[in-house]
Amino acid sequence: MVSKRSRLESEDKETLAEDASTIMKPPLSKLAKKSDDSHEVEENGSVFVRLLKASGLTLKTGENQNQLGVDQIIFQRKLFQALRKHPSYPKVIEEFVNGLESYTEDSESLRNCLLPCERLQDEEASMGTFYSKSLIKLLLGIDILQPAIIKMLFEKVPQFLFESERRDGISMPRLIINQLKWLDRIVDSKDLTAQMMQLISVAPVSLQHDFITSLPEILGDSQHANVGKELSELLVQNTSLTVPILDVFSSLRLDPNFLSEIRQLVMGKLSSVRLEDLPVIVKFILHSVTDTASLEVIAELREKLNVQHFILPSQVQASQSKMKSKGLASSSGNQENSDKDCIVLVFDVIKSAIRYEKTISEAWIKVIERTESAAEHKALDVAMLLIIYSTSTQTKKGVEKLLRNKVQSGCIQEQLLDNAFSTHHLVLKDICPSILLLAQTLFHSQDQRIILFGSLLYKYAFKFFDTYCQQEVVGALVTHVCSGNETEVDTALDVLLELIVLNASAMRLNAAFVKGILDYLENMSPQQIRKIFCILSTLAFSQQPGTSNHIQDDLHLVIRKQLSSTVFKYKLIGIIGAVTMAGIMAEDRNVPSNSTQLRASVSGEEHTQVTSLLQLVHSCTEHSPWASSLYYDEFANLIQERKLAPKTLEWVGQTIFNDFQDAFVVDFCAVPEGDFPFPVKALYGLEDYSTQDGIVINLLPLFFQEFAKDVSQVMSQESSQKSMSSLCLASHFRLLRLCVARQHNGNLDEIDGLLDCPLFLPDLEPGENLESMSAEDRSLLCSLTFLTFNWFREVVNAFCQQTSPEMKGKVLSRLKDLVGLQEILETYLAVIPDYAPPFASVDLDTLDVMPWRSSAVAAKSRNKGKTGGKKQKTDSSKASCADTLLADDTSECDMAPSGKSQADKEATGKEGKTFVSLQNYRAFFRELDIEVFSILHSGLVTKFILDTEMHTEATEVVQLGPAELLFLLEDLSQKLENILTPSFAKRICFFKNKGNRNVGFSHLHQRSVQDIVHCVVQLLTPMCNHLENIHNFFQCLGAETLSVDDKARVTAQEQRTMSSCYQKLLQVLHALFSWKGFTHQSNQRLLRSALEVLASRLKPTEQEQPMEELVSQSFSYLQNFHHSVPSFQCGLYLLRLLMALLEKSAVPNQKKEKLASLAKQLLCRAWPHGEREKNPTFNDHLHDLLCIYLEHTDNVLKAIEEITGVGVPELVSAPKDSSSSTFPTLTRHTFVIFFRVMMAELEKTVKGLQAGTAADSQQVHEEKLLYWNMAVRDFSILINLMKVFDSYPVLHVCLKYGRRFVEAFLKQCMPLLDFSFRKHREDVLSLLQTLQLNTRLLHHLCGHSKIHQDTRLTKHVPLLKKSLELLVCRVKAMLVLNNCREAFWLGTLKNRDLQGEEIISQHPSSPESTAEDSEDGSASYSSRNRATKDGEGEASDGQKDQDSDESDDSSG
Repeated sequence: MVSKRSRLESEDKETLAEDASTIMKPPLSKLAKKSDDSHEVEENGSVFVRLLKASGLTLKTGENQNQLGVDQIIFQRKLFQALRKHPSYPKVIEEFVNGLESYTEDSESLRNCLLPCERLQDEEASMGTFYSKSLIKLLLGIDILQPAIIKMLFEKVPQFLFESERRDGISMPRLIINQLKWLDRIVDSKDLTAQMMQLISVAPVSLQHDFITSLPEILGDSQHANVGKELSELLVQNTSLTVPILDVFSSLRLDPNFLSEIRQLVMGKLSSVRLEDLPVIVKFILHSVTDTASLEVIAELREKLNVQHFILPSQVQASQSKMKSKGLASSSGNQENSDKDCIVLVFDVIKSAIRYEKTISEAWIKVIERTESAAEHKALDVAMLLIIYSTSTQTKKGVEKLLRNKVQSGCIQEQLLDNAFSTHHLVLKDICPSILLLAQTLFHSQDQRIILFGSLLYKYAFKFFDTYCQQEVVGALVTHVCSGNETEVDTALDVLLELIVLNASAMRLNAAFVKGILDYLENMSPQQIRKIFCILSTLAFSQQPGTSNHIQDDLHLVIRKQLSSTVFKYKLIGIIGAVTMAGIMAEDRNVPSNSTQLRASVSGEEHTQVTSLLQLVHSCTEHSPWASSLYYDEFANLIQERKLAPKTLEWVGQTIFNDFQDAFVVDFCAVPEGDFPFPVKALYGLEDYSTQDGIVINLLPLFFQEFAKDVSQVMSQESSQKSMSSLCLASHFRLLRLCVARQHNGNLDEIDGLLDCPLFLPDLEPGENLESMSAEDRSLLCSLTFLTFNWFREVVNAFCQQTSPEMKGKVLSRLKDLVGLQEILETYLAVIPDYAPPFASVDLDTLDVMPWRSSAVAAKSRNKGKTGGKKQKTDSSKASCADTLLADDTSECDMAPSGKSQADKEATGKEGKTFVSLQNYRAFFRELDIEVFSILHSGLVTKFILDTEMHTEATEVVQLGPAELLFLLEDLSQKLENILTPSFAKRICFFKNKGNRNVGFSHLHQRSVQDIVHCVVQLLTPMCNHLENIHNFFQCLGAETLSVDDKARVTAQEQRTMSSCYQKLLQVLHALFSWKGFTHQSNQRLLRSALEVLASRLKPTEQEQPMEELVSQSFSYLQNFHHSVPSFQCGLYLLRLLMALLEKSAVPNQKKEKLASLAKQLLCRAWPHGEREKNPTFNDHLHDLLCIYLEHTDNVLKAIEEITGVGVPELVSAPKDSSSSTFPTLTRHTFVIFFRVMMAELEKTVKGLQAGTAADSQQVHEEKLLYWNMAVRDFSILINLMKVFDSYPVLHVCLKYGRRFVEAFLKQCMPLLDFSFRKHREDVLSLLQTLQLNTRLLHHLCGHSKIHQDTRLTKHVPLLKKSLELLVCRVKAMLVLNNCREAFWLGTLKNRDLQGEEIISQHPSSPESTAEDSEDGSASYSSRNRATKDGEGEASDGQKDQDSDESDDSSG
């Protein structure tokens, strides 16, 4: 059978190129010359020779090329005609072939016949061809000769199969097979296929590859299926032929089902193939994928494609690199490079498939998306997402969204990302721009986890990619730093610090980029400025000494310029930069540090540079109190974070010690000199000093010198005197104690006298004559109180970690002093309207929140009994101006709630006094360190009182009292709220500066969040002890066995304090367990430690328990406290804490009903009268509690029915100021809260119910119908309540959630009614009849809103009417669908008000009103006579804002 082959000139050229590639060109040119010179022509009288010569081809002997004298086509035509016209045809064909066989028995002659013929020059020029075929190729083009010649060729091949290549590099088997490629016609393709497959089966492996890959160029299309089957069998038998066979399959036209079978066969061997075969195999798999099977194939490929298997471990690579350096591992090195090339080829194949096949990229995304657990994710997943992101522009958004979801769910973590980059860095390096673009996009997220993932992309790109990519990474990070976005800046700076640790030498190459940040320092926060100078100083001083570094010069220039400035912001930059740079220069290099390269210890020259720099800072700041304070605080932070060289530390410590002693400390016997307005006493001393020994802090004399002058001049202009300001007392002491602690490994015995020494002060207790004092005297006393308060805060910071009982007792005494001073401050601030406290710490954040309040506004506020006023931004030069915040500011933009309970506020309000919240003055208090809260561990401490002979004179037992406990817990709660709550989750007033939320927490933010959480976890045990003690206190207080006298001794103030402690403890626990960082795998150990503490309180155990068991036991432990919660707020925080614990559980539904039960108990509990006052705080808490109850109960509809059916009727029948007896929290003031939450939860519940389908079982239909009956009944009860409670909030809720309920009914219930009407006719009619009455009331409400012209209500009317009109049409469609159209009837309905009275100002204006309330029509199906007898239709919902009658549908 003859099959037609398309003749392509380009294909012939390729064949000739392949033939010529196996032959050495220089010998060919020599052969041509020999042919011309010697003319050795084959002279033979055979038919074969004579016919060839007659047709134009001359045979040559030896190594000479056969010569073709005519065009190839003319030659074939002449020879064909000569054979056909020969007298002995067809016998002449056999003679011709026999002659060819005889001629080619000589290998040289056979070689000549297989090589291209030589063309005569004139012929070549005339025809314009550049190639010629071999004699065999020409003869195969003649149909009558082709079968015999093919048979002869296959007989010749076995002679050369196992012979080595000739000297000229020609492989005879390959040369013979090449003759069969790209023939114009194949006379017998089936026979040719059989002979090729037979030859392949016996050929050696090296030739098998070539023969197999030649099949598509030899065989016709009709044989592709047969060849495919035989090759598949060969594939099973011989796996070494996998690559050529799969390569051939890609070029054959094969059945998709057959390819699927081959793909399954190959996929099974994927994990065991050689790496060099992998690219071809993956290419075949991806190219044979169909749209329907793509998901399954990609999933299997993802499971079995493990590139890590082929990568040598890092240890082996390291050893090989050492061997290569010795010249011993060149072969191993070549193999490694070959492996890397193969891996790159594999991913090139994948990228090509993704780029041109959309189904493959989509399938890969879906497969990764369906992988749920973190353990199932592979490094390949991350690499593929990045590759798809860079390759396929259509799926960028989808990949970005998937990455966000995976990061937020914890599936893609840092270790997985590290593995992806370390394994696939050769591939990912090529898509570096896309990776950086993705990282830049993720940096704009508000979720901290997403931002962290973006920073990791930058980090690993810098770590694994080449120098160019590293430069791009640094450039992108610098762009983020200069963007002005606070979160971006902080994260980018953190990444730059990590990169210096990772590869300091590479970062130094890009230092020029980083140095550009110096131009943007003006807009940076203090913490960001510290990081920038840390980065630049590390780059500048981490090189070997003596090397030239221009960054050092630039830093010195910038710092000196900023220090000399008189503008606060610039001087602040100079101080921070100088101290940071000094810390880097003087760092102790004998201690292992990751921030700099290890160098020799600080030299004498470097020590001189450091001391000179510090002396420069000191000289530039000594004339300004705020600059000096900032310098001391910065230096203290530096000493706390870094370990300086001993020589530098010793110099600093001695200098600071001498300065402090000279400036602030005087002998006890020294008499203060000066004309003071108050008697000076040595107050707050913890020891009895004689007149001969002891020390005193000289506070009043120092401060009075400054106070006597104009305060604004002292603070805003630099004084010419060099005396130390009393405003620097606390900051100077902080620096002193940190220096001493660093020098003596935490031992503060050298300065322990400062813990118990008194201060020279007047009597700070406000007396009866406080109101009669002059404004100056009151300001003086208030300022001294602030300074004393801050001094004691720093003293507690310093000595809180001392272990001796004596020191612990003194620290507790100082804590009591702080509580007493706090009360004194509240008293002073309440009577000083325009008071500006002295600053406590100085940075940009604190100065930006220093507003003034005019006296007029203050007086007006006091006259009203409420505090209000305007804040004005202060001039930056007025560094002393304090925060004169509103005394009882209740703005929702306040950073923290008041430290006192609501009962305290009410008590002071009744007495007519102005209450002052000290939380508003947080910027003017020294910050408590996180270590201070170790005092919570203190129980009873025995304090020894010694006489002059150092003998024990007496003992005193000191313990942490409720007031001191509340003081600590309030501060801890504020710290955790600030550090653990994401910034975007907090409500910040629009006009407030972005840094205000961090005011008073500057030290806190210099520590990592993980460090803070670790410290709080260490405090869980003492906090649980205090929680249990307070629990026992309130249980005993409520016990009936407690005598009346005992109860009387427990004052109301003590109860309020204990209640506040209870609430703060729960707030602290809630803030801890609500921290989103616990979802990260790296923080799981912290979470386990915290849960183990709680679980051990219930059942101590030494064995490690599973996480789920720990959560369960912790939940059980905490829920036991609900019996003793003293206030409504405490109960709510307890529920929030339990909810936060349930989020850590894998099966939270098991405890949901318990949460609902606890919430209901709180709702059904009668709280003290103050708890139920009408105030926004209580309303918000009640709203949250109701939401928790209804969200966690197993039956929302039943819970709503219970409240509306039991609680509300009790409230209606109760006196005006009473409440429901079943739900005491339900009063006339709180009814709207209950009503709003119930309507919202009802709408949410029915909206979440899946719409039924006709395919559902009968039981499912009945259950859903019953559920909707309950929902509509609850809706009916709620809507009818507006007849009793007709205030605006209630009506607004009805309009808003009534429309939403109708819309949910349309979408979720109407499809159910469509196929339930026939079998449950009466139930459906009853349901619609009930809904009909409710929509009638909604229509009445619309009329009421329009009559009263309340725009707050009327704006909801159009949308509600539209929904009701849609409901009309939908019910009519349902009736038509069920062949019950006659049940639908239209009538007219008069507009009525809420009480059902007709609105007589409106009359029917047109009988053409056509809007109907659908459920009215269908519901009236069973009661048409009654409806028509009443003379009115049902409530019309569809009329377009007409004031006339509304039309309605009724049926009989």
